Amino acid sequence: MQILEQVFKIPYKYQVYFTTSLFDTANPVFSDFLASHQSEGLEQKLLFVIDEEVQAHHPQLMLQITTYVASLAGFSLAPIQVLPGGEASKNDPALFDQLIHAVEQFGIDRHSYLVAIGGGSLLDLAGYAAAVSHRGVRHIRIPTTVLSQNDSGVGVKNGINYQGKKNFLGTFAPPVAVFNDSHFLTTLHARDWAAGMAEAVKVALIKDAAFFAWLEQAAPALAAREMAPMQELIYRCAALHMAHIGGGDPFESGSSRPLDFGHWSAHKLEPLTHFSLRHGEAVSIGIALDSVYSFTLGWISESDMQRIVHLLYGLGLPTWHPLLDAPVGGENPVFKGLEEFREHLGGQLTITLLRAIGQGEEVHQINLDLLQQAAALLKIISEKKAGASLLASPPIGL
Repeated sequence: MQILEQVFKIPYKYQVYFTTSLFDTANPVFSDFLASHQSEGLEQKLLFVIDEEVQAHHPQLMLQITTYVASLAGFSLAPIQVLPGGEASKNDPALFDQLIHAVEQFGIDRHSYLVAIGGGSLLDLAGYAAAVSHRGVRHIRIPTTVLSQNDSGVGVKNGINYQGKKNFLGTFAPPVAVFNDSHFLTTLHARDWAAGMAEAVKVALIKDAAFFAWLEQAAPALAAREMAPMQELIYRCAALHMAHIGGGDPFESGSSRPLDFGHWSAHKLEPLTHFSLRHGEAVSIGIALDSVYSFTLGWISESDMQRIVHLLYGLGLPTWHPLLDAPVGGENPVFKGLEEFREHLGGQLTITLLRAIGQGEEVHQINLDLLQQAAALLKIISEKKAGASLLASPPIGL
């Protein structure tokens, strides 16, 4: 028998820049980055893909980009693509085909850049197209929502939905850079402003109790759309996510996925509601459900469970959906998400629960009877809007 073996490592490095008015010609952040990555003697192309909602709220954006790129030596601008954003963009194969065609039509090679400006869904779509074109075109992300600036946009995942399953097709392909421009947050819909904060609550709950306490203190200002605390939330949340990515299993080759706390039910709620729920809204419900389940196990106190639900409410996030109600004589459709989550991870089911605020712990099985009791309790809490102590209220099903 003969065996050949090769082992090699590929270092990945990318930076997340925090700025405002990125394409103001007086702002050198973007041009300085491109200059530092310039390929000598080559003209490098920039293919911009813009979320149509972003373009609608920032009608001067295309002109700003055109003017900005015109001032750059050694770079040229391909025709700007404007595509629908939101989860629907990840459900439409024609949009993926359109991006691949644009890469081919305009000669976007591996020295060129595909630059995506939009929310997390458009970034996922564009990142997937970049990753599979020529086995990898350089990809720059410019997230425009709270959720994409503090979570999905600073990570290494790309993907689209397929056969009704979220992110069934995708890649692990880090961007070459991320630019968080806070000016884009000023035009967000109220639901999108709030929805992105669910990921901050999530990462605080599993990693950083001090951050959770800060979120409680800052909640009124955040709900009132004050920019300074939002910028701090995004920075701290992004830093925690990036520290996790760099500290263990960035491409998720194992079954562990602690950053998906609250996500197993969220990933099921989204398609069941035909994506009428924002991703962050579904995650908020999932966080609430798994926090109450942790309480039913005796892992966290009632007061901590109440703090979690109260914070989510205070940030303007939902904690309940009627789909969590058990059907008469049938299986709860949301609970089928457990097996789909296991299948997506591969290997054994791995769910993160809470041992304390700031401390997550993984389990490999869920008691469906206790989970249903947790859902029933969460319904009571939600109806009372996280009011008085529930242990004083008789039967809560425990």
